[in-house]
Amino acid sequence: MKIGASIVVHGRVQGVAFRHYTCVRARELGITGWVRNLPNGSVAGLFEGEEGAVRSMVDWCHDGPPAAQVERVDVRQVEYGGEFDGFEIAY
Repeated sequence: MKIGASIVVHGRVQGVAFRHYTCVRARELGITGWVRNLPNGSVAGLFEGEEGAVRSMVDWCHDGPPAAQVERVDVRQVEYGGEFDGFEIAY
């Protein structure tokens, strides 16, 4: 079953290559969607794909890349839209 998840990651998550590593991990898992920095210093993302892959991606976001210091991850399940061809860093 395919699902979607909208996330916002809080903590020291900008300036630590969080978007790059998220993109790499999402592509490894076959997830589509996007990730981007927010003005308040957090990182937002939208993940779509197989339920297990999306859950694995969300779990990864709780730790992030080595230099990140994740304080909290807000997750909201969203309807799978199937509108993305791949995964990208959005600006």
